[in-house]
Amino acid sequence: MQRLLEPLDRFARQSSRMVGFSHGQFEMGGQSHALPRYLYVGRKGGDDRLRIGIFATIHGDEPEGALALPRFLQTLEDQPEIAEGYALFLYPVCNPTGFEDNTRHSRRGRDLNREFWRQTEEPEVRFLESEIWMQGFDGIVTLHADDTSDGLYGFVRGAVLSEHLLSPALLEAGRYLPRNHRGVIDGFNARSGVIHDGYPGMLQSIPGLPRPPFEITLETPQRAPLHRQVNALVAALQTILVEYRYLQAIAQNI
Repeated sequence: MQRLLEPLDRFARQSSRMVGFSHGQFEMGGQSHALPRYLYVGRKGGDDRLRIGIFATIHGDEPEGALALPRFLQTLEDQPEIAEGYALFLYPVCNPTGFEDNTRHSRRGRDLNREFWRQTEEPEVRFLESEIWMQGFDGIVTLHADDTSDGLYGFVRGAVLSEHLLSPALLEAGRYLPRNHRGVIDGFNARSGVIHDGYPGMLQSIPGLPRPPFEITLETPQRAPLHRQVNALVAALQTILVEYRYLQAIAQNI
């Protein structure tokens, strides 16, 4: 865990725009664990900042998203206009015991990405639910890696504009990895790598909100070279930020 987080911790020490701290202390098997959390604040742009939550490693054997975050942050430092007007809440390891054990499930044997908003007793999920509740995110992005896919794809839920963010994100990420164009992906109907469905209990915003945030799950092909997955995720994330700010500006002018 320390090795995985060291680039993010170093970035937090060096950047005036980022802070890092642990969240959700819990004990399991006599050991203490916590969910790391970082906040990156872009330069001021307009009125209220757009609050985006980025979640990775909800499956412990999928650290690719966490590994992409330092590169993504460096891109924001080099091109500060991308993060202008944003507050980015980063949760790089949502399943710390699964990551330590290199397993999909937590050490309690649960798939945490099937436990959200189901009155679960899993401490990791309860802490993340509290974050989603308190932070009132405008958008939620979850990063995954699929060892059964030969290309990029993603899930969209929440706000109607979610697909209008995922499609250009997949297009930009396609400079580094191919897209999965199958008609059925992971058991769901798909079109051009976009799935309008999802598993019950997957990480998402509070169900039933009258104005839900956009919700995107990005999936890289896990068997692809790691550096290409990292580059694809960085391209997708920065595209989502640019496109969402553009769509917000259009909405304000309508």
